Amino acid sequence: MVIRRAVVTGASSGIGEATVRALRGGGWEVVGVARREDRLAELAEQTGASAIACDLTDGDAVAALVERLESTGPVHALVQVAGGARGTESVQDGSVEDWQWMYDANVLSSQRLVAGLLPLLRKAAAADGHADMVFVTSTAAQTPYPGGAGYNAAKAAESMLVRVLRQELNGEPIRVAEIAPGMVHTEEFALNRLRGDRVAAESVYAGVEEPLLPEDVADIIAYALAAPRRVNLDLVTMRPVAQSAHHLLARGPLHVRTDVD
Repeated sequence: MVIRRAVVTGASSGIGEATVRALRGGGWEVVGVARREDRLAELAEQTGASAIACDLTDGDAVAALVERLESTGPVHALVQVAGGARGTESVQDGSVEDWQWMYDANVLSSQRLVAGLLPLLRKAAAADGHADMVFVTSTAAQTPYPGGAGYNAAKAAESMLVRVLRQELNGEPIRVAEIAPGMVHTEEFALNRLRGDRVAAESVYAGVEEPLLPEDVADIIAYALAAPRRVNLDLVTMRPVAQSAHHLLARGPLHVRTDVD
């Protein structure tokens, strides 16, 4: 039996951390990748995963990551979770530096990883039958909203990268999946976007009955990787029940309407 090895980015918190835990629970060897070495070390100790600290916006660091991965074993799957948002300003008032960071963190980092790891994934697919790439984008890639233009643009670009990549790999035994979550209550996403304002970050989720949790997204990622190799999840859009569309969010208890038959 082949023990498969996955590289999971953004592994120091949120969806990335939950994915490391889910895949380790499913018998995968996992390499967790993120910038914060201390949090990676703690996760590795708790789960038995390997850990490599890397800033994915740094091309030289990504090249070193690829070299280290190649020297330590096969790579059967890439799960690209790393990314993020900065700011909620209008297009007119937006920070070019924030927009540049979002494009680099969400789009260029994905391209760097694909360029570096695709040869390793092809090698693993040739030896063991197939390989996988899973990208976590966002419903922000699908629906624009005021104050979100920089993140909308970055995630839409990442989504296009995924779709084009899937077409470019047509005929090869390499699956390319996109998971696009709506509201996920993580410890850091809103906090980072709102520049450390914890009160404002918590207000994002205030009154929302059961927003998605990182573990929910990790479950879908784990399924995408465990599904029969004939099955590719081109795009999975997932939201909490309270969020029926990106812009339509119920705050307060969910309840059955009594004014309809």
